[in-house]
Amino acid sequence: MASLPPALKKDDDIDDDSEYSPFYGIEKSAVLQEARCFNDRELDARRCAQVITKLLYLINQGETFTKNEATEVFFATTKLFQSRDIGLRRMVYIMIKEISPSSDEVIIVTSSLMKDMNSKTDLYRANAIRVLCRITDGGLLGQIERYLKQAVVDKNPVVSSAALVSGIHLLQSNPEIVKRWSNEVQEAVQSKAPLVQFHGLALLHQIRQNDRLALSKLVSGLTRGTVRSPLAQCLLIRYTSQVISESGPNSQTGDRPFYDFLESCLRHKTDMVIFEAARAITELSGVTARELTPAITVLQLFLSSSKPVLRFAAVRTLNKVAQTHPLAVANCNVDMESLISDQNRSIATLAITTLLKTGNESSVDRLMKQITNFMSDIADEFKIVVVEAIRSLCLKFPQKYRALMNFLSNILREEGGFDYKKSIVDSILILIREIPDAKESGLSHLCEFIEDCEFTYLSTQILHLLGNEGPKTADPSKYIRYVYNRVILENATVRASAVSALARFGAVVEGLRPRILILLRRCLYDNDDEVRDRATLYLSLLSDELEAAQDEAKAFLFQDLDVPLENLEKSLQSYEPTDRAFDLAAVPRDVKAHQQVEKKAPTGKEKKAAKDASQKAAEGKASNTFEAYEKLLNSIPQFAGFGKLFKSSTPVELTEAETEYAVNVVKHVYPGHIVFQFNCTNTIAEQLLENVNIVMDLVEGEDFTQAASKPLASMPCGVPGQVFVAFEKPEGACSLGRFSNTMRFYVKEVDPSTGDADDTGYEDEYQLEDLEITAPDYILKEGVSNFRNAWESLDSESERVDEYSLGARENLQDAVQAVTTILGMQICEATDVVPNNARSHTCLLAGRFLGDTQVLVRLSVGIDSQKQVAMKLAVRAEDIAVSDIIHDIINS
Repeated sequence: MASLPPALKKDDDIDDDSEYSPFYGIEKSAVLQEARCFNDRELDARRCAQVITKLLYLINQGETFTKNEATEVFFATTKLFQSRDIGLRRMVYIMIKEISPSSDEVIIVTSSLMKDMNSKTDLYRANAIRVLCRITDGGLLGQIERYLKQAVVDKNPVVSSAALVSGIHLLQSNPEIVKRWSNEVQEAVQSKAPLVQFHGLALLHQIRQNDRLALSKLVSGLTRGTVRSPLAQCLLIRYTSQVISESGPNSQTGDRPFYDFLESCLRHKTDMVIFEAARAITELSGVTARELTPAITVLQLFLSSSKPVLRFAAVRTLNKVAQTHPLAVANCNVDMESLISDQNRSIATLAITTLLKTGNESSVDRLMKQITNFMSDIADEFKIVVVEAIRSLCLKFPQKYRALMNFLSNILREEGGFDYKKSIVDSILILIREIPDAKESGLSHLCEFIEDCEFTYLSTQILHLLGNEGPKTADPSKYIRYVYNRVILENATVRASAVSALARFGAVVEGLRPRILILLRRCLYDNDDEVRDRATLYLSLLSDELEAAQDEAKAFLFQDLDVPLENLEKSLQSYEPTDRAFDLAAVPRDVKAHQQVEKKAPTGKEKKAAKDASQKAAEGKASNTFEAYEKLLNSIPQFAGFGKLFKSSTPVELTEAETEYAVNVVKHVYPGHIVFQFNCTNTIAEQLLENVNIVMDLVEGEDFTQAASKPLASMPCGVPGQVFVAFEKPEGACSLGRFSNTMRFYVKEVDPSTGDADDTGYEDEYQLEDLEITAPDYILKEGVSNFRNAWESLDSESERVDEYSLGARENLQDAVQAVTTILGMQICEATDVVPNNARSHTCLLAGRFLGDTQVLVRLSVGIDSQKQVAMKLAVRAEDIAVSDIIHDIINS
């Protein structure tokens, strides 16, 4: 038997059934040699097509061709136009597009392509249009524009679609030419060919996307039923959602324009149109329960579909809706429970996590049994999603911590990678911190885990927790064995952590100190320097019997400083060297400012994202996070001495959309100051703004005095920048006021061709919207894990109760949403969702007032037969004056 060629010889360790790529072992030089067959007098179409296929493979694998090589291949390829073989001609079109010849080479092939554009073969015409539009410049496009216009309305749908798709690409480089095709594109949208209608609608939207009124008219005209293509219908649904989001509900009736069209699409005969409409409805901003109902019903039907893609799409959408409207999704729980055993693990995982978000307290035990059988069949990335959902469920129903903690401990003992085990450990740590009753059982589970833990990071994290929390438990001695085992059995890093944990037990529990000293002396003979040094240090601290010495030992071991170390670390990381020295007094003394952002231990990706956000903040592009704002402000010397940042608001727009200058403002609240961060963007390419400043005048109020400002030196077109203005107010006061704002700047004209700015310019100003400081600006959203316990822990004498009439409302949901928006507090236990047809409801709110004062609110509402809504507001706070302020907000 003839031997196999070298590229196809089988290795001894490869199975006989292995498949081999036809491109295995090919080299660029060999393929370029083969390409000489393009010059043959008698062309072999099949061989030429194979060579082009190899060239395309090399290009798509990232192989680069030199200019000479690319030119040689291009000219050789152009000779293939003489072949009449349709298959080879299609390969030639693709090759020319991939080579992308230079402008001086394009002319060589242009005549052949234009000849094909007028060919009687429709396939030639369509492909020639695609290639010409890809490789030609604006000058040549003007010559063939007439042909392209005719092609848009061609009777052959393949040709028409090719012209429309080419128009979509050309719109990026030659928009003026494509915009002249509007009439032809509108005609294509009315085509009976589904694909032509789809591409026509896409191009028409691209042409009008910057004209809000024209886009609204387009959607209004097409929603009357002229679109028949399912693909085009899906596009129209998306464009309709865009118009709805930009216009918002009708201010007088509360109705959304075009919502009826979305609802009518739920009755379409095509599954993808139905799903697209349902998804669009669920993603509407501020969607109501009435609007959600038909979409949820359709998605519920998809859950029992025989098509896996429909089941996946439905359960993924419901999973997202469950984050904001859990009660609306609860009706689908029975159908989702049947998906737990679905063969597609992605569907099963989404079903599980959705059930955990929407289930009630009575269904927890049943769900845990189902999940136990499910966990062993899925990959780690799916398991992590389930663990995070269980953590949220436990915080929602603290009474069920035993069952949920046992579940987490059981899966912690199973096989799994680092990220999976870390997510479980982080969940247990959070439950221990948020649910005091879960501490004992959580520590026991973690002790058992470190006996067989193979991950150093997790072992040290758990040992640190045991050292801090173990001495405070009822029986601290039972943890000593687990900690000392790590000294005997683990690597040096874990041994050092175990020594520190042992020392903490000795410092706090006097009865265990003699035993701890014996164990620490054994560590003096360890092989590692760090372990020996720690043991020596802790022995010297704990051996002294004086009470003062013991207090010093505790302070050292437990880092009992007036500044939390994590705050000090963050402040040092955000500090940038300036003329002003680092000020320890500016470091926040309260760890809660960081805890509220770090409710869960960050994963590796989250750490990277946080680092990136901090870097953007340092560059003046701070993201909308507390930490990024804090770092940005601390880096500015004028504001570094203001103390601890209490709250940063969401951006407030001060200009209309699509104006020449876009400005929004973020309000940063300090105990005695308010810093206004104006985020400014210049949208005029022909202007460069310099020395940009915001002049703020106090229109209402009298407690504010301007303290500092930081103008923006330069603002080129499209580059965002920040202007800061700071006002001083009485320390700790809830000062209210309204400011008028004017942006003043120096304008220099810019030459669009060179980008150079004139040396001279002129002063100008731009009036912005007024800005208000309201009472909710002094309230920080901060939830509580157990509202009832938190409510009872506050002094009942601080409670203030009053009743209010809210007038006529459509339903209780509107009333609850209106009041919660006014107060700006954190909603607890998902009580902002009012059950359908409910006559009364109680909403629970929590937050912190300026001065770090906790405040809780019970908001009880009821509606009568005339739709008149009455409200009872009960407020408790750590300071009775804050309770009065909350009622003043409602009265105002």
